Amino acid sequence: MKFFIDTANLSQIREANELGILDGVTTNPSLMAKEGIKGEEAIFNHYKTICEIVDGDISAEVLSTTYAEMVEEGKKLAAIHPNIVVKIPMIKDGVKAIKWFSDNGIKTNCTLIFSAGQAILAAKAGATYISPFIGRIDDSGWNGVQLIEQIARIYAIQGYESEILAASIRNANHIIQCAEAGADVCTCPLDSILGLLKHPLTDIGLAKFIEDSKKM
Repeated sequence: MKFFIDTANLSQIREANELGILDGVTTNPSLMAKEGIKGEEAIFNHYKTICEIVDGDISAEVLSTTYAEMVEEGKKLAAIHPNIVVKIPMIKDGVKAIKWFSDNGIKTNCTLIFSAGQAILAAKAGATYISPFIGRIDDSGWNGVQLIEQIARIYAIQGYESEILAASIRNANHIIQCAEAGADVCTCPLDSILGLLKHPLTDIGLAKFIEDSKKM
């Protein structure tokens, strides 16, 4: 399973990259706004900087919602760097845009997936990645990890090539569950990635080793 970090914060991206386990980055308009990045030029320059830090797929989200506008905006985003993946919302015109990008050799990430039906449409259109939002699904009273399992089964049966990118990760346990469920990628905040490092027995064992080493 690949690890992407879900942020627009450059220091967090650098920290995750320095761990040696980072495969890519996802962002969205909310994460950009959180970092105070506004305006097309500033956003494009920020994407370019991220691409210079991380050698992997970088999802850059379109802000428009009509087919023609998404195609034009996506072409501009894809021109920033070869590693850019155009992030498209799961709407009718979005599916049409994904098909256009797929036919023209541009990678896409279909975002805001909340059902297996949506995942099937995105795969049929040729999406490189599809992003089920498991945390938001959990919030609505359903089970997000079960959706990952269902999509993984369908893709295996049908031979769909889209990669399942588990999004809206809330904690380290979500990452483990997504790996068990068959996700190809998980994208998560830095805290969730670092949470995988933590175990009380590791801390106790290390403290014991250090204490014993003082007796040598």
